[in-house]
Amino acid sequence: MIELKVPDMSCNHCRAAVTAAIRAVAPAAEVAVDLEARRVRVGGAADAAPLLAALTAAGYPARVATGA
Repeated sequence: MIELKVPDMSCNHCRAAVTAAIRAVAPAAEVAVDLEARRVRVGGAADAAPLLAALTAAGYPARVATGA
């Protein structure tokens, strides 16, 4: 599992856009979005780099969360 911090995510539209961006890279990924914490857990994804690139391209720059 990879946990990402997505600071610009704040609403249900953001949740949908972030989920779509992740699923475009990893269609079978389990995606759990926590809007309040602005974190996304992605299960089944092998590498964070393509996920981060997809989120940046979608307008939601992210980083791997620390202290997860």
